Amino acid sequence: MSIVDEVREAVLTIPPGFVASYGDIGERVGVGPRQVGRAMSLLGPDVPWWRVVHADGAPATCHDGRASELLRGESTPMRGARVDLKRARHRWAL
Repeated sequence: MSIVDEVREAVLTIPPGFVASYGDIGERVGVGPRQVGRAMSLLGPDVPWWRVVHADGAPATCHDGRASELLRGESTPMRGARVDLKRARHRWAL
């Protein structure tokens, strides 16, 4: 299985209202956060990219900055412009 496939599978397991960081996914699939970012750029529109955030809870800025809107639409716990990682981090990422 390629890194892109592994990243896709990891992202698809994140339920609505939860997130994982690039580093969380990297630890799960055995690569660094930057490699996760590169793999994410190759994923199709069927993958919930907005559920992957930076280590500080900041949403992705790609796709015209729509991540915050999509996260709020899923009732993801936020603290201002960032995701509240203590409440919203997906359980396998803990």
